[in-house]
Amino acid sequence: MRYEVLLHNDAIRPDLLSGIAAFAQVAKYGSFTKAAAVMGISPSALSQTLRTLESRLGVRLLERSTRKVGLTELGQRFLGYAQPGLATLASAIEDVNELRDKPAGLLRLNVSRTAADIVLAPHLAAFMDAYPDITLDVHCDNALLDLVAGGFDAGIRVGENLAQDVVALPMGGSHRIATVAAPSYLRDRDLVRTPEDLRLHRCVNIRLAGGVYRWEYTQAGRLIEIQPPSPLISNDADTLMQAIRAGAGIGCAFEAQVRAEIASGQLIALLEPWWPSVSPFHLYYPSRMHIPRKLSAFIDFMRARFEHSAATPRLS
Repeated sequence: MRYEVLLHNDAIRPDLLSGIAAFAQVAKYGSFTKAAAVMGISPSALSQTLRTLESRLGVRLLERSTRKVGLTELGQRFLGYAQPGLATLASAIEDVNELRDKPAGLLRLNVSRTAADIVLAPHLAAFMDAYPDITLDVHCDNALLDLVAGGFDAGIRVGENLAQDVVALPMGGSHRIATVAAPSYLRDRDLVRTPEDLRLHRCVNIRLAGGVYRWEYTQAGRLIEIQPPSPLISNDADTLMQAIRAGAGIGCAFEAQVRAEIASGQLIALLEPWWPSVSPFHLYYPSRMHIPRKLSAFIDFMRARFEHSAATPRLS
């Protein structure tokens, strides 16, 4: 086969390497759009790169349709030949970065949206100043994705949601889940004195990886769960917070996110004696012997930041 000769020839054309790497990304994600987003290029540019590769090899590697992208039989064989070589190149680049004076390279993080807001965002500028040669690629998603399968170096999430086979470091202390509403919503409506009163109100709710959130409260060590009427449900906490501020209904948020707005009167705290606590956010990464310098630098930096901060990180 022509492509076998190309791959095993010591004089492989350098202009084919970018196309082969692009092909591997499309094969991994099964989508031009997703692969292009990861690579930081447009889907049309990626598609052209793959067409050029197929033209140079003289074979069709991909089956394209309006809904998905799959591999042809030759594409599957080609990927099998190409992947070990690409992995070797990636290791070589990583080794070079490890030997540099300063940590460098692409550090991919998978974090929940709340973790990005509370834990990560307040420290980004300082980290970028300290490590200008590290590029942070932050993927925000409420779904608990597998780090290795997703190609991520580390993640940040509430500790109780983590798998057992990861190394996890707490970032600060526990957090309370606040119940809040805008003054405009509460005006001319029944008071909220107990969690059961929520059933008489309009609430906005978040969809997590395990389903729609069941609101939890505690009283004298007893757990109370409420599934209030929720005419608005979203997996995006920012969307819900905007709706709460606009008077759409009662909602839940981490206290650290709404503390300033409660103090200013923009939001009203409800049921505070019942607010539950959740375990701290944790920075976690796959359990393995070798930790890349870029990840080690990030771990040390975040640990130091939280050792010198209050138990509950603030946004200011």
